[in-house]
Amino acid sequence: MKNPMLEVVSLLLEKLVLFSNFRFFSLDIPGEEKGWKKFYEVNCFLRGDLLEVPRTHLTHYGIYLGDNRVAHLMPDILLALTNDKKRTQKVVSNKRLILGVIGKVASIRVDTVEDFAYGADILVNHLDQYVKKKALLNEEVARRAEKLLGLTSYSLLWNNCEHFVTYCRYGSAISPQVDKFFEMLKIIIRDQRSVLASAILGLVSIVCMGLASYTTFPAIIIPFCLWMVA
Repeated sequence: MKNPMLEVVSLLLEKLVLFSNFRFFSLDIPGEEKGWKKFYEVNCFLRGDLLEVPRTHLTHYGIYLGDNRVAHLMPDILLALTNDKKRTQKVVSNKRLILGVIGKVASIRVDTVEDFAYGADILVNHLDQYVKKKALLNEEVARRAEKLLGLTSYSLLWNNCEHFVTYCRYGSAISPQVDKFFEMLKIIIRDQRSVLASAILGLVSIVCMGLASYTTFPAIIIPFCLWMVA
């Protein structure tokens, strides 16, 4: 008979590795404070192209508007603190971005290709291979992006940069990155060892914090829900 504690430890380590290799939640921006300036041949981009920048821990998206301008959705906490456009129009720093994600404050803004890409390579219309819907005409894509410029709410799961560009290019706001996250979550929930792990952690919390409603109720309801959906 297998040791249940070893099973739990194995499960937790497995999930930790799973999430450490999942790139959705990290907001690291390569090149910040590292001299990231890079020359881009903007003549190869067409107005309405979907530009994709694969970064170390996420993929960022924008719509090319022509004349070295890219519209993209960026979280930025500074938008909630000041109306000074000279300050908010500067390139969004890592701290501003992360606090913007937490505060759910963002804007659909226009930056140069260089500022948008942060020194990373750019893929053009790469999502066309994965999204089943047919892309709209480029001019329509660009016009949709221009109409949405300005302040907007931000949600990591429901309204991020990928939702913005897919709405503009395909007519529907979708996010393959979010879909991937939910697939991972489904795998974890359906793993029956998650029931055992949650039950043991619930018992540990009761032992350490005492028998109370705020410890007993989660200790019962969480394993039960996991068991029902597994």
